[in-house]
Amino acid sequence: MKKVRLGIIGIGQQGGTYAGFISEGKVKNVEIGAICDIDPEKKAMCAEKYPNVPFYDNYIEMLESGNVDAIVTTVPHYLHAEMGIEALKRDIHALLEKPAGVYTKQVKEINEFAATKPNLTFAIFFNQRTNKLYQKVKEIVDNGEIGNIRRTNWMITNWWRPQAYYNQSEWRATWGGEGGGVLVNQAPHQIDLLQWICGMPKKVSSNVKYGYQRDIVVEDDVTAILDYGNGATGVFITCTHDVIGTDRFEITGDKGKIVVDNSKKVTITRLKQTENEMNASMTWADAMQLFMGGGVGEVAEEEVLEFESVWGEQHINVLENFAANILDGTPLIAPGSDGINGVALANAIHLSSWLGKEVELPVDEEVFLAELNKKIEAEKNNQ
Repeated sequence: MKKVRLGIIGIGQQGGTYAGFISEGKVKNVEIGAICDIDPEKKAMCAEKYPNVPFYDNYIEMLESGNVDAIVTTVPHYLHAEMGIEALKRDIHALLEKPAGVYTKQVKEINEFAATKPNLTFAIFFNQRTNKLYQKVKEIVDNGEIGNIRRTNWMITNWWRPQAYYNQSEWRATWGGEGGGVLVNQAPHQIDLLQWICGMPKKVSSNVKYGYQRDIVVEDDVTAILDYGNGATGVFITCTHDVIGTDRFEITGDKGKIVVDNSKKVTITRLKQTENEMNASMTWADAMQLFMGGGVGEVAEEEVLEFESVWGEQHINVLENFAANILDGTPLIAPGSDGINGVALANAIHLSSWLGKEVELPVDEEVFLAELNKKIEAEKNNQ
C-alpha cells in the first residue's frame, strides 16, 4: 500500500474540510477512496466536486466495496463507535471523530473489539494533541518541572454560538441526536487535553445549566469541580453564551506554575525550591520582604513561550499520523482507546448535575444510561 484510501462518512462541514485537504494534496499518503452521505443533495455536490470518487448513501456498502482501506466518521456522535466497529469487523482501519461516543458503555464496546484486531489502526481525531503548545505543556508536567500538581483551572468560554447555530439541523443540541451540548460538541478537545496532561480526577461535582441562555434542552453553561483524590483539585468552566470569552488554563504544582492564555502563550514559572521547602525554611520577615518587593524573582524563574498555529494544520497532522501508523507503524498521537477518558469525564459532569451530588469515576454506566434515556424520552414527549 503506497497511499491510504480513506472513506469519508458524512460530507458536512468537517468531512468536507478533510476532503478538501486531501483533494488539494495537503495530506501525505492519503487519497479519497469513497464518500458516503445519506443526503441526496450531497451526492450531486460530490459528483461535481469529486467526479472520480465513488459515492455511497449506505456506509456498509462503502465498507464492502473494496474502495477503502480506512474510514473517518464525521457523523453525529451516537454513530461514531457503531461505524468504527463495523469498519474494524471488515478489517478496515478506523479514525473516529471526537467524541468517541456519547456514553462510556458504547465506547468500551469499540475499545474491546479493537483490542481483538491489533493489526488494524484505531485512532481518534484529537487534533489538539498535535498542537506544539500543548505538547510542550505536557512535556513540562511529565518531566516534573513544576512538581506535583496541586490545582488545575481551565476556563474555556470562547465558544459563543447564536441561536441560529442550533437551528441549523434538528439533531443539533438534542439528547437523542447529539447526546448533549457544549460538553460533547465544543469542549471535548479541552476535556481530553485536561486529562491527557493532568490525569483523570477521582470525583466530580458540577453545576450545569440546560437551555440557560439558548432555546435548547441540553447544556450551554458548565462549572465542574474536580477532585484528583490526592488533595489536588480542579475547576473546569465552559459555556456557549459569552461573546467576549476566555481561554485560560492554569496548572499549579509544588515547584511552579503553568499559565496558558488563548492557546497561544505559555508562561512557565519554576520555583528554585519546592513550596514545602520554602515554607519550612523562610521566616515571616523573609516572606514580607519578598512579596513587598512585588514579585517572586528571587525565588523563581519565569519563561514565556509563544506559539502560532496555521488553520487546518492540526487536522492534517492527525490524518497524516493515522496514515503513517497504517503504512509503517508510526506511533499514534491519539490511539482510539484514549477516547473513553474524555467521554467518562463528560459523563461524570452530566451525572453529577442530574443526580445533584458528587459522583465517583468511573461512573456507574447503567445509572448514566438510564438517566440519559429519561432525557431522550422527555425530549420526544415534548416535541
